Amino acid sequence: MFGSLDYIYMPTADVDGEVLRYAETMGAELVWKVRAMGTTVACLRIGEPGPAILLSGHLQGTNPILVYQVQDYAGTIAQLRHRNVTVHELEIPQGPCATFTIGMSQRYAVYQLTRPGAVHQFDGRIDP
Repeated sequence: MFGSLDYIYMPTADVDGEVLRYAETMGAELVWKVRAMGTTVACLRIGEPGPAILLSGHLQGTNPILVYQVQDYAGTIAQLRHRNVTVHELEIPQGPCATFTIGMSQRYAVYQLTRPGAVHQFDGRIDP
């Protein structure tokens, strides 16, 4: 049902400080950092292949969201609902997306890549 783990969406109160810590301790590459709509989000790469790390100043909670790509978004959502999973649907730049929680704390999201150009729309942009 799930494809690749493409993103680990991490909440943080200090995006700039976390970017430095990831770079210093893990050799992470800053792909982009965008400040908009009252928040900051940064995309880091630690290794290839592997998921990108998204550090987010607006994401609530303390646990990350594991974001998986799916080939059949509607089918995946139908299967999750059939299994009594409550999903919250939204749109992200890449396409339709839904978030859900399993158990008491682990957060997940699934999305279908319907706008492939959006994956690299911020590459190289580093807002001060």
